[in-house]
Amino acid sequence: MITSNSNPKVKKLLTWQKKRKVREEDGIYIVEGLRMFVEAPQDKVREVYVSESFYKKKREELCLDAWGKKLEILSDSVYGHVSDTKTPQGVLVVMEQMKYSLEEVIAGKEGRASLLMVLDNLQDPGNLGTILRAGEAAGVTGVVMSSDCVDIYNPKVIRSTMGSIYRMPFIYVEDLPTVVKMLGEKEIHTYAAHLKGKRSYEEEDFTKGTAFLIGNEGNGLRDEVADAAEIYVKIPMCGEVESLNAAIAASVLMFEAARQRRQI
Repeated sequence: MITSNSNPKVKKLLTWQKKRKVREEDGIYIVEGLRMFVEAPQDKVREVYVSESFYKKKREELCLDAWGKKLEILSDSVYGHVSDTKTPQGVLVVMEQMKYSLEEVIAGKEGRASLLMVLDNLQDPGNLGTILRAGEAAGVTGVVMSSDCVDIYNPKVIRSTMGSIYRMPFIYVEDLPTVVKMLGEKEIHTYAAHLKGKRSYEEEDFTKGTAFLIGNEGNGLRDEVADAAEIYVKIPMCGEVESLNAAIAASVLMFEAARQRRQI
């Protein structure tokens, strides 16, 4: 059992929690909590860390000893030191990062037409995580992000996904406008959520290949990204509200697509 905060493994965990560059170099990310542990793809698990109290309580129920050399037990105080949550559940997993090709991300699933989220310079971890989680619920088949979006392996993003990180194909791209135009060439219709939209999103047909473009929380879509879209759409709003939170706007669009597709 590890009982010192100075242990090299403990220091490494803290570095992975805080530094995107090191996570990328080592090809890993960290998930916390019982649900994330139970749902984790076993072939992607590199190491499992549990608190002493969690180990005593869940050892037999979760067959923790079956992880062999991948399992490390931390004293409760050391576990609290490495945890990124305010109320640690006692289990933390080091996962191998997923790698997807653009072709895998934009392909439909199980005979369904593609339903994509295209994110431009999104910066809030909670927004990105929520979009992945709501996207899985709405039947989104993949997420395309500009290279300057928040790191999808940020611990706050991971928590917000509630496990969807394991199942939602995604990719970062350097030239988002070019990719958006390419989607059109592959018969995936591209819709920019934009205040200049003339038509309500409810007036469009999302039953075919569809990609929704969502922009930065403060500035919206960059002109070059929005201009690459086939259609601008708006979400009609009451009162004096000018715009919606990025994750809420994305959810409105995703679930309208899901509603339409259920009618087919």
